[in-house]
Formats: sequence, structure tokens, C-alpha cells
Amino acid sequence: MAVERELSVLFSRARSLSMSLAAQVHPGLDAASYALLLHVADVGSARAAEVVDRTGLDKSTISRQLARLVELGLVERAQDTSDGRARIVRLTEDGEHRLDQVRTERRKKLRRKLTTWSTDDLHTLSTVLSRLNEDL
Repeated sequence: MAVERELSVLFSRARSLSMSLAAQVHPGLDAASYALLLHVADVGSARAAEVVDRTGLDKSTISRQLARLVELGLVERAQDTSDGRARIVRLTEDGEHRLDQVRTERRKKLRRKLTTWSTDDLHTLSTVLSRLNEDL
């Protein structure tokens, strides 16, 4: 099936890209922890339990990956101001800076690759990818 083949190629390239981008953020960062770093960056700050709910990963996986991100100085745990008993996770200043640099460069490369695509094609791609992500 053509869709299956194309998804396989896309996922393979995405894994490879994630490994490369993770290393650019920090040499000790793996692709899985990079994905979690992106998630934390996108939500701003959240309790670990919320991260578990949003990602669908199990608590031990999130806990282990968050510990690694803290160890690398990319994420910090802080007191939740709305509930003194709870802790939130958020990017450190260094983590935010490193990730911003990598994201900026990644966007530039993507723009160069898609320069010949029409606005309509880009909109269609975005719409179809969003639908695919919802369905997966």
C-alpha cells in the first residue's frame, strides 16, 4: 500500500532527524527525551502527571526522561504556585535557548526545502497531517 510505504519513509526520516536535532540541543540528549523536551516547551510548564496524560506514555518513562532532562540542565522542577504540594516541570533558560536555536535552524531548512510548494499545497499538507495525527 502506497500510504503505508510513504509513512514508513516519513517516520524513518523523522527518527533520524530527531536524533540529529537532539544531539544539536545537547550531546547527551537522546531522541525520546528530545521529543519530551519539545512537549514541555510547547505546554510551557506542567505537572509530570499532566505530561503523562498528554503524551500517553507511562509514568515511569516520563519520570526517567524528565530526570535525564533535569540532569542535562534543560528542564527544571519547580513548585506549583497554585498548589504548594505539587511540582511542575519547565524549560530552564539554557534549555529554552538551546531549543530555540535548533528550532530556528530547522525551520529555515524546512522553508528552503518547501520553497517550490504553493501556499495551497502547504495548507493541504498541514491539514492532512493534523488529521493523521488526530487519527493516530
